[in-house]
Amino acid sequence: MPAERLKVEVEGRALELSNLDKVLYPDAGFTKGEVIDYYTRIAPVLLPHLTDRALTRIRFPNGVTGGSFFEKNAPAATPAWVRTETLPAPGSSKGRETIDYVVADDLPTLVWLANLAALELHTPQWKVGEHPDMMVVDLDPGAPAALRQCCQVALLMRDRLAADGISSFPKTSGKKGMQLCCPIAGTQSSDDVSAYAKRIAQELERDQPKLIVSKMAKNLRPGKIFIDWSQNNAAKTTVAPYSLRAQSVPSASTPLTWDEVSAGAAGKRPATKPYTATEVLKRVEKHGDLLAPLLDGGPELPLR
Repeated sequence: MPAERLKVEVEGRALELSNLDKVLYPDAGFTKGEVIDYYTRIAPVLLPHLTDRALTRIRFPNGVTGGSFFEKNAPAATPAWVRTETLPAPGSSKGRETIDYVVADDLPTLVWLANLAALELHTPQWKVGEHPDMMVVDLDPGAPAALRQCCQVALLMRDRLAADGISSFPKTSGKKGMQLCCPIAGTQSSDDVSAYAKRIAQELERDQPKLIVSKMAKNLRPGKIFIDWSQNNAAKTTVAPYSLRAQSVPSASTPLTWDEVSAGAAGKRPATKPYTATEVLKRVEKHGDLLAPLLDGGPELPLR
């Protein structure tokens, strides 16, 4: 029996949506229709963080328990109105020299991606054709460390970056960790940004060796927070703010206030828990986009 399809128009673009009742998050009973609804409603704060950035998607056509695949190249049936950018693909696992990336600049593209069960949206720290305009520090807890310890390290990182005139803005990863996002000038290479992030991570590791590790070896991570400075490599991506994650519940990468991070560091909820799609929408109604300052640019990093 053919899949049920619904023809809709989104901002003047014709789309066909399918299998809206298909459950993509079985534990929560959260359907593809609800995924599309979430991305439609979150679009006003999400799209500015996707604009002009090559998009890597993680698709879950049979839901979060049914397997997934990364997708960088635009799929064969990509509508002509979807923006794509052909970019070099160094180290491509498929031997490609270039990749035709999707760029999600508008709501029709976002709805089209949601209909493909592209639950997770990941972007680089740079816009197409430019140097990085954002530095990202990933805080990855090694069990039994968890989000509480991430919050503690986030506060240390915030203060150290502030000493260099760098502002930082926290968000949950939507899974077990956190990221700090820092607006920068967009005039320095990804190698320079990575080198700076690495130097700061190593400084904090020396100051707090029982809490922080800056080396990637997994055997060093139990009970500590790994400060992953390598997220700033030109070939890496970070989950976009407000993107859904493939967890048992439809959690999303959620911007936080520093007051919430301080409360989380003290072991108080809710900063030490993932937020669901419904909660994220309510938070945006209350706070607006806590990461809006990322869109305004920042200073050059002090390199030495």
